[in-house]
Amino acid sequence: MKIITLLNEKGGVGKTTTATHLAAGLAIRGHRVVLVDTDPQGHATVTLGTKKLPGFYDLMVRDADFSDVARIVSPEIYEMPGQEVKGQLFIVPSNVETRNVSNSIDEAMAVKWKLEELQEFVDFVIIDTSPTPSLLHGSIYLATDGILYPVTPEYLSFDGFIQSIQHRRQADKRREMEGMKSVFMLGILPTMVRPRTIEHSDNLSELKSQFGNKVWNQITLRTIWGQASRMHKLVWGLVPDSAAANEAWGMVERFEQEVVNV
Repeated sequence: MKIITLLNEKGGVGKTTTATHLAAGLAIRGHRVVLVDTDPQGHATVTLGTKKLPGFYDLMVRDADFSDVARIVSPEIYEMPGQEVKGQLFIVPSNVETRNVSNSIDEAMAVKWKLEELQEFVDFVIIDTSPTPSLLHGSIYLATDGILYPVTPEYLSFDGFIQSIQHRRQADKRREMEGMKSVFMLGILPTMVRPRTIEHSDNLSELKSQFGNKVWNQITLRTIWGQASRMHKLVWGLVPDSAAANEAWGMVERFEQEVVNV
């Protein structure tokens, strides 16, 4: 089992869109996947057709079992027309109660210990996070094997990304004390890219110059992403042959290549 977190301490950079498409794509390709929604907004929850519920809160604070809080996601929600879903996708839902988790757990290793209960049952745990750093983020840093950073090539997104990297390095010091290896940087995913603008082109070039091959192929800003979100569809379920769907599948394929090194 690998635990991968989507993280950037800046909102509106596509973390939830990335998390849902990544988790769903992996399930379509034959993996057993649990998507854990740790954002009080619960947008990953509703994107996958589930009502906002205190699933993550119950899991962490009330010590509920995964069998009681995880909801299986119907393949009809995320399938691609003409392609069989070979795996399974589960969602641990979130709602506003999630914001109280960080004040209700007193052990930094709490998330790690809880997720270890899934060790024999799933291939991947994907964690969607809120942009606001908290004690919960600290516990997630200790639980995760790797991090994928969605980054829009703009100043505020870069600032959130830099803050995220600094917090990861701080967490690595605690991991070292616990005899754990450092968190693996799975990659940097450029999101909502407007390639014809000077700002995005220049910032994307700067990102690549600093991080090289860690920068994945971009996800271009297209109207179809917003349309799919409004219709509670994944992009390949709405327009399977579109450029957006191809970019999304490219992200899933890159994930499978990189996770081998985690």
